[in-house]
Amino acid sequence: MQTVHLPMIGTDIAWRDAARAHLAQGTPPEALLWTHGDAPQTDLFGATAAPNPAMVTPLTVPKPFVDLSRRVVWHSDPERFARLYAFLWRLRDRPALMRDTADPDLIRLNGMEKNVRRCAHKMKAFVRFRDIAQGTTGRRRFAAWFEPTHFTLEPTSPFFARRFADMDWVIATPHVTARHENGRVTFAPGQAKPDLPEDGAEQLWETYFCNIFNPARVKISAMQSEMPRKYWKNMPEAKHIPALIAGAEARVREMAETAPTLPPLRAARVLDRLHQPRDLPELSFDAMRARAEEASRDLPEGYGRIILGEGPQTAQVMIVGEQPGDHEDQAGRPFVGPAGQLFDRIAAEAGLDRTGAYVTNAVKQFKFRRQGKRRIHMPPNRTEIEHGRWWLDLELQLVHPKMILSMGATALQALTGSRDGLLKRRGQIEATPYGPVLVTVHPSYLLRLPDRVRQEDETALYRNDLAVFAGMAAAA
Repeated sequence: MQTVHLPMIGTDIAWRDAARAHLAQGTPPEALLWTHGDAPQTDLFGATAAPNPAMVTPLTVPKPFVDLSRRVVWHSDPERFARLYAFLWRLRDRPALMRDTADPDLIRLNGMEKNVRRCAHKMKAFVRFRDIAQGTTGRRRFAAWFEPTHFTLEPTSPFFARRFADMDWVIATPHVTARHENGRVTFAPGQAKPDLPEDGAEQLWETYFCNIFNPARVKISAMQSEMPRKYWKNMPEAKHIPALIAGAEARVREMAETAPTLPPLRAARVLDRLHQPRDLPELSFDAMRARAEEASRDLPEGYGRIILGEGPQTAQVMIVGEQPGDHEDQAGRPFVGPAGQLFDRIAAEAGLDRTGAYVTNAVKQFKFRRQGKRRIHMPPNRTEIEHGRWWLDLELQLVHPKMILSMGATALQALTGSRDGLLKRRGQIEATPYGPVLVTVHPSYLLRLPDRVRQEDETALYRNDLAVFAGMAAAA
């Protein structure tokens, strides 16, 4: 067995050269013992040897593997080099192996690569420099101590060189020390935690941190996931976190008690302005559809044609959705895509007859962006919702429904003036100038839920909302 020792500094280049050489010479994975660090480890029967350069032949390696290995070599797992080489050994006969996302070895390497990227991200976020003093060249000088989970200082140092190019700095870790002087980065062996001097700017930073801390958004598990406790000991602001968390509930109550409220008179004026009578033309259904066809002849890129509702002109109930999709734009009818098909199925289970209702959308045009041959749905903005409301008001004026079913936040905003708290308002009946409105979610919301159990629960609630609306419609 041959021992391949890789240095602590320049590990990526050393591993690349050794792996290429041994693979080209045909050395099997089980014949190699990989070591890493300042002092090479030895095997009882191992011999430190390198391939004969004369026997090494040029070798082509897939670029995705090159990119993967450049990160995985910085992982702290002692088996990382052996795993990389074993996978590379298989890759020479199966170049498509890099695309086999179910391969267990590739899954393991991808997980290690993700851990290294995450560790590098934490280093960028949590390194805290302290001002030392001006150097002989007049440049500012700073130093920091950090304890990364993996060997990520060397590959991450270019970030700090770009970010702090106007100053000299040192980042010390237990394994490697990076030094930036006069625009050049050099590396040296790691060291013990240095005794860094106090920095007057730290007090200012701690004051700022305490003032931007939002007690209303405290989720301890999420915070510790993004800011693991192992980094706290080297972050000056971290000593304030326990007290900030302990006082979060009291601060939230204080914020709620002192928060400004919307004066009832002003709120009433806003709602009055929203529902004030519009200067709508006196149009028949045929004239309204002719006007929509005329307006759809010259449309800007990114907008589909105007799609009005369908159903009996004397319908007692109206069902208002959010916005047409690609299927609706192609068919020229509302609620014919996946969400519409789901609505039809659940409505039938709830006893709601779609054919007896006037079905429409709050926004009348499919808004999209092109991605190749596909048209990707885009949410409407306030102006587009207001434009759709003009057509919706025309439909309400012509149909005069006794009951309205509002499905989704966009429909809720168009009918009540506010889209806030949809899930809290669902199942409730709200009075509007258009008549009673039953609030529920849009069927596309059910399609987007990734968790199957939650999808089933939300579907049951949606079915119940439709059943309540069907009962009210029958009594109307």
